[in-house]
Amino acid sequence: MSTSIRKVVLVTYPDDFTQEEAKGLVNSADRKILRVFTQKYLNRSKYGMGAGKAEEISEFVKESGAEQVIVDEHLTSRQMYNLEKLVGVQAIDRERLILDIFRSRATTTEAKLQIELAEIKYEIPRVREGAKLTTGSERPGKGGSGEYVVDVKFRELKRRMSFIYEKLDDARKKRELYHHQREKDHLPVVSLVGYTSSGKTTLFNLLTEEHKITSSHLFTTLSTATRAFPLGGITTSASATATNNVLLTDTVGFISRLPTYMIDAFKSTLEESLTANVVLLLIDASEDMQSIRIKYMTCMQILEELKVDKSKILLIFTKYDKVGSEDAISQIADSLGVHERIAISAKTGYGMHKMKSSIGQRLNEMRTPQPQPPSSSTTTTGRSATTSHGQDK
Repeated sequence: MSTSIRKVVLVTYPDDFTQEEAKGLVNSADRKILRVFTQKYLNRSKYGMGAGKAEEISEFVKESGAEQVIVDEHLTSRQMYNLEKLVGVQAIDRERLILDIFRSRATTTEAKLQIELAEIKYEIPRVREGAKLTTGSERPGKGGSGEYVVDVKFRELKRRMSFIYEKLDDARKKRELYHHQREKDHLPVVSLVGYTSSGKTTLFNLLTEEHKITSSHLFTTLSTATRAFPLGGITTSASATATNNVLLTDTVGFISRLPTYMIDAFKSTLEESLTANVVLLLIDASEDMQSIRIKYMTCMQILEELKVDKSKILLIFTKYDKVGSEDAISQIADSLGVHERIAISAKTGYGMHKMKSSIGQRLNEMRTPQPQPPSSSTTTTGRSATTSHGQDK
């Protein structure tokens, strides 16, 4: 097996967090890093990086026998073409690397369709530019019907994209039917979200007694899984069943600098977070503060893009067994400006009862009847007062 692992050169930014994440992505793609080169800027016009660094990488590739250069940033077709011409081996960017990992991890039909959609969105802007680069002109020859080959390719991609959208829309409609049925059965939904490798699947397995694969590699989970788990003796409603079951959903992990088109491609999966009654945002508390802060901000930004109601979000600090101190958790929470939070360990069971109690409390609050709105004159006054208060801030 080891002989099939591709040897690569990684080019990334100099800060520790970005380097570690880039290495994690490369390892998850089953590639062996021969050397890491760093650059403060990876948006230079010709190669992405500076010409001097590109020449240095070219020399190393020739000496080491590296088979691929991976640049931890978005590259245009022109930049990749120039870099490949210089180094003599294939060059790929961060987005292509993530798509390769996604493709290797996908198991369900829906996940495969979502990844294909993301790949098409990645490919479309590059079709015409790539044809121009390889032929030296904008019109690279004709197909069988007198059409230009690039136009045929472009139309094929568009047609395939429409087909995938139809299939994903069918999947979304089925999910909506399941959602309506859950509402009729009074089964609340709790969604697990968080950065990739934050411990979502480990917690999912513990609560549901499932055996989903867990790994230190990034993006182990790509397909959504939903199972029932009991909250125990915690009451969530007057009509609750004896077992007090709640549905728990495990979703794909988030990552920093994920392009919008990838989020869009996975929206049908991530929409489980939109319909959930409670969203558990998992943060690995055992990491350094810089990593925690970046991952927390990334997750909140993606949840905001998905228009998830912030009142549904409950912050869960995982891997407490590696931290071992509530004071340390409090310091992390204070640094993030977070007031309500729970520390847990899926390994030791620490904090599980408190987490379940908080879920039950959130569900009860959602079922509590809201007070009737005041009369129209009072409403106007109240709105004015609120606006004035906002301005004072």
